[in-house]
Amino acid sequence: MPVAVVIPARNEADRIQATVTAALGLPDVGLVVVVDDGSRDTTAVRAEKAGAAVMRYARNRGKGAAMETGAEAVRLLDQQDGDGASRHLLFLDADLGETASRAGPLVEPVAAGTADMTIAVFTATVKLGGHGMVVGLSGAGIRRATGWQPRQPLNGQRCLTRAAFEAARPLAYGFGAETGLTIDLLRKGMRVTEVEVDLAHRATGTDLRAQLHRARQLADVARALATRR
Repeated sequence: MPVAVVIPARNEADRIQATVTAALGLPDVGLVVVVDDGSRDTTAVRAEKAGAAVMRYARNRGKGAAMETGAEAVRLLDQQDGDGASRHLLFLDADLGETASRAGPLVEPVAAGTADMTIAVFTATVKLGGHGMVVGLSGAGIRRATGWQPRQPLNGQRCLTRAAFEAARPLAYGFGAETGLTIDLLRKGMRVTEVEVDLAHRATGTDLRAQLHRARQLADVARALATRR
């Protein structure tokens, strides 16, 4: 089964080209869709230059919306192909850079039919500027809702079948998308597994911008959990 990569991106001009190029080199990947979520830099231009199909928002709409837009673009292209195949969806973060070339193990269980969704567990250690509050909230919420404790509940690197993605729509708002996605699929009896991969994204900072980003994450995850009690 062919694979389509979907990359939500916002203000990632410095890394998006390397990420797209690496993703296009993955086995069975014939399409990379970048959803530019209201960037104020040249993210969209550089993504297109690297070979991605690019969708653009005039304003920031959040990660969940970007994931849905990218998946819908893939569905429409699948229909145009006319062979009835629905590509598996591999979601990657825009700041992976060259390490995106190592995402292949995420696809393998889905392609083999042993998992409906895989979630990456990074083997590389990345310095975190926060205190793990958002990760802790997401992990505890998933455990209470489903009985399963993920190691990296917020990891955005995931591969799903088309059927699994459609079963989880609509996705939770913003940065709550991954938390809601995990809960919704497990509650529907789908098979979710974690896969160790040698990927890495940029370290998070401790400046005001980084702290505001984490505050938005916390609010979005809390909202996703509140609607799934």
